[in-house]
Amino acid sequence: MALSISFVLLLGIVVVVLIRSKSVKPGPAVVCGLFGFFLASTSMAPSINRFVTSIADMIGQIRL
Repeated sequence: MALSISFVLLLGIVVVVLIRSKSVKPGPAVVCGLFGFFLASTSMAPSINRFVTSIADMIGQIRL
């Protein structure tokens, strides 16, 4: 669960930075947020969650 909260926080910060730098206007950012919100309630949500978790696990296993 901590991974999900951190990832959501990171994405939120990226959206705020993009809006403030005028790269993305607030309207499209809200539409993308709503898309993600409604996508989370579909049958694809578990597959997306597994994919993101597996990517995060792969990154976590990298030894520098």
